[in-house]
Amino acid sequence: MKSMRLFLLSLCIVLVFAGTSCQRQQAAAPIAYVTNGVDPFWDLCAAGVRQAEAEFNIKCAVLMPANGLADQQRMLEDLLARGVQGIAISTIAGEGQTQAINEACKQAVVITQDSDSPNSDRQVFIGTDNYKAGRACGKLVLEALPEGGTVMIFVGRMDQDNAKLRRQGVVDVLLGRDQTNVTKKEYSPLAGELKNDKFTILGTLTDQFDYAKAKSNAEEAIETHKETGLDCMVGLFAYNIPNCLEAVKAADKLGQIKLVSFDEHDSVLEAIKSGHVQGTVSQQPWKYGYESVRVLKSLLDNDHSVIPENKFIEIPFLSVTKENVDDFIVKKKKMEKLGKKK
Repeated sequence: MKSMRLFLLSLCIVLVFAGTSCQRQQAAAPIAYVTNGVDPFWDLCAAGVRQAEAEFNIKCAVLMPANGLADQQRMLEDLLARGVQGIAISTIAGEGQTQAINEACKQAVVITQDSDSPNSDRQVFIGTDNYKAGRACGKLVLEALPEGGTVMIFVGRMDQDNAKLRRQGVVDVLLGRDQTNVTKKEYSPLAGELKNDKFTILGTLTDQFDYAKAKSNAEEAIETHKETGLDCMVGLFAYNIPNCLEAVKAADKLGQIKLVSFDEHDSVLEAIKSGHVQGTVSQQPWKYGYESVRVLKSLLDNDHSVIPENKFIEIPFLSVTKENVDDFIVKKKKMEKLGKKK
């Protein structure tokens, strides 16, 4: 019994020192990369962070809020309290976080990545042109349904700028529109159907990053439209189509309901190879992490030449289909391994 107590005491001491060591490492990092959730997508972003750390000789803490906006705000406040000099953040609420970003800018160099807060005082936004990427997603739907059909859109939440822009890109392509003036926030309404003579967009379903809800949304969409027909599911966040894929399999509708994805989930890439997913649009997320560290390091060195006049550093997206999926998988596996290194 005594030996067991000694063992437990030793274990507690080890865990305390391990936790303290981790906190010290984060505190020692002069810059931080803050995501808008927890997902394998962000591990790929972290791979770019690790590359840039080595190249530019700077440490960067990577933080992933598991519990939404309140959790992200707590992390932001904690970083500022610890005196972090630079922060690259993917905002959860976009314009709704303008004040919080502005307050952070008073204490640190702040840039946004992946999801912007465009009216804030952030120095620059690093990311894909989400409207163009949404249009690329729409073009994959055109390839899947050349004669047109019914489409349901799935996304985590619609208060993020990237979600709004991606959805609008898909909508405009399917309805045969020229580019919407998204700078004026001319977004199509969420309620009701959107249609032309070829396509009917049945709706846009959100899940607030709840994976179980994402799957039930897909199941309910299939059930609701089993008589009238559902021809294609479009997922705008990384986990949407993996959950749709499970629902389609369970309904025995593989091949009948076309699937078009965003990002690079493993199940999606394998389904592209097997022909069960038409394609996906990758943001090449490792470039998000790399560019964020590169830009923060330059700004901390008082080099503002890295900021373009429009304050937008565009990361090119890549449409992944059966033709290029094998090469893409090789690249992704390499970056995954790097991103998981501590």
